[in-house]
Amino acid sequence: MCILENEALFVEIADKGAELCRVWDKEAGIERIWNADPTIWNRYAPILFPFVGKVNGGKYRLGGMEYEMKTQHGFARDLDFVCVEESRNSVSHVLTASDATRLIYPFEFKLKVRHYLDESDPRHLHIEWTVSNTGTDLMYYAIGGHPAFLPPKGVKKEDCFLGFPGQKELKYISVDPAGFAVPDTIYRLEPDNSLVPYGSSLPNTWIFEDHQVSKVQIVSPDKTPFVTVCCEGFPILAVWANAAGPFICLEPWFGRTDNEGFTGEISEKAFEQQLGPGVSRQINWSILFH
Repeated sequence: MCILENEALFVEIADKGAELCRVWDKEAGIERIWNADPTIWNRYAPILFPFVGKVNGGKYRLGGMEYEMKTQHGFARDLDFVCVEESRNSVSHVLTASDATRLIYPFEFKLKVRHYLDESDPRHLHIEWTVSNTGTDLMYYAIGGHPAFLPPKGVKKEDCFLGFPGQKELKYISVDPAGFAVPDTIYRLEPDNSLVPYGSSLPNTWIFEDHQVSKVQIVSPDKTPFVTVCCEGFPILAVWANAAGPFICLEPWFGRTDNEGFTGEISEKAFEQQLGPGVSRQINWSILFH
């Protein structure tokens, strides 16, 4: 584990998946990230790359050829990154294309992940992704975060609120039982003072598209913010939680799971991203632990 630490937080990031694995709140004396109990959900805060969600039938198409992608959310979360920089306040990891990745994803790429603590606000953790196309062909990709946050100590997630600062109305889609998007059915939310009770009768997965959400919160029963995810510029924000687990995932995405029954080319996937040869893109988001 790589460690970041200041007066407020003790943070651990694993080389495997460059995954945020622990945030210990030193002031409150509590864990802020789910513990990856394999009997419920064996992840902490995986990075989703180069796919977000599932591809229909475990296969996708590129240039008339078909490739297998059996796992959802791509492969980066299960691979070892190389730690290239580590200090008390910042750590960077890199993953590059290999013979194994080329078999299922025929692109030359470099993914750099940096986690760092804010210099002025010790409770603010920043995440920076730099996606690079190191090949000679146009590269298609998706990338997303999937952090699982614990609610306040002694509080059930069902008693919390989701906060959408400044939002009076939101639209979202959900997924079918197999995990594919159903964009034809649009639900509406009308937050009360920007708050939605988490335990209200809503689908298990909510996908807010079209840059609707730039900031989302887990809010305590007393209506004070507990966690804020800042994701300005992200086209999609998803909310998900395993029914058996005590956590709530707030997930900023560039790209998403296939539409139900989708059989088109990768270039036709909803919200698919692309990079030209030799081009890099930096994506930033952050988590504020109140």
